[in-house]
Amino acid sequence: MSRYAHVEKAPPIEVFELNKACIADPAPKKANLCIGVYRTEEGQPWVLPCVKEAELSMAQNDALNHEYLPVLGLEPFSNAAVSLLLGDVETSPPLAEGRAFGVQTLSGTGALRVVAEFLARILKYTTFYVSLPTWENHRLVFFNAGFKTCMEYRYWDEQKRGLDFDGMIEDLKAAPPNSVIILHACAHNPTGCDPTKEQWKIIADIVQEKQLFPLFDSAYQGFATGDAENDAWAVRYFANERNIELICCQSFAKNFGLYNERVGNATFVVSDPKVMVEMKSQLTLIVRGMYSNPPNHGARIVCTILNDSALRENWKECIKSMSKRIIDMRLGLRERLERLKTPGDWSHITTQIGMFSYTGLNRDQVDYLISKHHVYLLKSGRINMCGLNPSNLDFVAGAFDDAVRNVK
Repeated sequence: MSRYAHVEKAPPIEVFELNKACIADPAPKKANLCIGVYRTEEGQPWVLPCVKEAELSMAQNDALNHEYLPVLGLEPFSNAAVSLLLGDVETSPPLAEGRAFGVQTLSGTGALRVVAEFLARILKYTTFYVSLPTWENHRLVFFNAGFKTCMEYRYWDEQKRGLDFDGMIEDLKAAPPNSVIILHACAHNPTGCDPTKEQWKIIADIVQEKQLFPLFDSAYQGFATGDAENDAWAVRYFANERNIELICCQSFAKNFGLYNERVGNATFVVSDPKVMVEMKSQLTLIVRGMYSNPPNHGARIVCTILNDSALRENWKECIKSMSKRIIDMRLGLRERLERLKTPGDWSHITTQIGMFSYTGLNRDQVDYLISKHHVYLLKSGRINMCGLNPSNLDFVAGAFDDAVRNVK
């Protein structure tokens, strides 16, 4: 009998399972609204022009090689990532006072995993809070890193299809001190609903009063609104205006189109720079025991773009273009649903921002859309707006209309 005979089959990862099923579906007309990647109006992946140019310059640079990076990564990349998040030394006290540093990671997920282990094993935190709903991988990453208890704070109001701010505040006020609160920096996944600036200020008040630890997950800076400065507002308010110690996990998959390069950074903001040497020493051991050191190529691309004025301007135009296309698809879907007089209020499609929309469709309606119309979306009703394009908007809107009218 095999030593592995007792291993139980794990449940599939929904988003990848659905993506695989959609690709294999022979239907002549179908729509892939599940996996979170950008697609052009032709439904194709897009390599950003600035990325192509950076890669060409790297290929022709004889000074570059394939030697190991330091355990904590490519320092010029992390410095650029921290500045992109917090601003410059003129506007960010943590940067001006040397109270912030970055650690290169394996994209946003890798940043979360390294940070979660640091919080659990080094700081001895045991409880983390996630929004209800949140990105499904948060729980898995934090439990695997050693956290014992997961709590939820209310976030999505099913009735108004928007943020349940009162419920969120009530739950955060009830959280015990030293709870780690996972906050989405912008373009909340999966709902697409963000607090207003005034609401973020109230959240910061509670974080300070209750001695909670804010951990920001920033997967869409620049990609959410087309303005990287605007998308960093919440993190900058906590760090620069309120002097709150925090960690922010940054992904460069979406905003640079570098999905398979696994480019990420963990930004640490502290109140006293004297603690940073010890922190880096512990983070070094965590990374060493996890994956030893990070890859160079993707980080070098981002570093090259952010530190070259012309390439950086091109990148800014790229994120504006991607953001505008998503906004156009939101307007197009809402307009078609309203033209069809699809039952319900569809204004939330355009008030939400970022890649994802929480449509409000229920599980039975989702199953119906997949089985009858070959429109693939998550069971929660979340769709990736980038899966929409001018050639399939009418098809998808008609499918939604049919599901809403015929499946209760």
